[in-house]
Amino acid sequence: MVERRRFRRRKRSEETPEDPPILPLERREERLARRRADRDAEEARAAAQVRVRRQAEEAEREQAERERAAQEQAEREQAEMEAARRELASLRPTAPAASAEQLAPAQTVPPAAEAPARPPRRAVTRRPAPQATLLWDQLPVFEIDSDHLERNRIITANREDPAHAAFDVLRTRLTQALAENGWTRVGITSPSKGCGKTFTAANLAISLSRQEGLRAMLMDLDLRNPSLHKAMGVRAPGCMGALLRGAISPEAHLMRMGENHIHAGHDIAFGFNEVIEPYAAELLNAPATAEVLTSIEARLQPDVMLFDLPPALYYDDVLAFRPQIDGVLLVVGGGITTEREIREVERRLGTSTPLLGMVLNKAEGTELKKYQY
Repeated sequence: MVERRRFRRRKRSEETPEDPPILPLERREERLARRRADRDAEEARAAAQVRVRRQAEEAEREQAERERAAQEQAEREQAEMEAARRELASLRPTAPAASAEQLAPAQTVPPAAEAPARPPRRAVTRRPAPQATLLWDQLPVFEIDSDHLERNRIITANREDPAHAAFDVLRTRLTQALAENGWTRVGITSPSKGCGKTFTAANLAISLSRQEGLRAMLMDLDLRNPSLHKAMGVRAPGCMGALLRGAISPEAHLMRMGENHIHAGHDIAFGFNEVIEPYAAELLNAPATAEVLTSIEARLQPDVMLFDLPPALYYDDVLAFRPQIDGVLLVVGGGITTEREIREVERRLGTSTPLLGMVLNKAEGTELKKYQY
């Protein structure tokens, strides 16, 4: 029996001579290590699930905040748009006579009993000749700085200010009135300084540029105080007097807007000026000026020609230029212009120059240099 046991022990030791015996303590430590690893992994999974759940809740809260902010912004814009529409009561390109509560008792078109019959309605735009298109495309371009336009209150550029809708309405009414009467040339003036006529002219020009198929032009004829180029951010634009005297060609002086991020069209040309003319009225009344404007209209064939004129009650520049325009847009300043001044402007314009409409502007709205008449 003893020998048999010794034989069994010797046989087992020969079969696994290199395997050390596994002690019970080592097995317990191994099990504990596995349990700790499993516990750590479970805790990591639970923490990851908590993070995912919190991120989802945070994303839902942010989305709800964005939707609430968008709703509030839409309500504010709607309220501002309603306020802008109420202000459009002053934009009356086809109004008959203003009431006593309005700023001016002006008529935009002479009554049918006094005025001759209107010509047949034509399209707002016409198809230009190929030669005119070629000349138009050859006009030099200037770069657009949207930040500069925003600083100078050209609100129709970025269209972030809801008040830009007022200029779109003015554009549509103006082009319709011109088309109905077969007119092209419009002077933009104000009774006195500080009413915002250049601000109005620049914003209206940008709005016109977005009208498909329409070719427009804006010329700075405030020769005593040129400022349109400052509002548009153009340096060294040249001399308008040289153009009006025929010393330079229109194609060498007029400029179009280049590529831009404000979605403004390229069918708007600007005539800027940086040289003050001491004898502005004489130049505006000269036969050479009439010939140059006729040549521009024949060669480039614009549908609308806007002229930024001086204040009507300063000097006689507007009176001198009156034969060259079909109608006038009068910009009045809230809190600045009086009813007496508006009536005096109407008297000076006379019945031969229709008042196409009055634009109520509360302030100049730009950082341009003040008039120095």
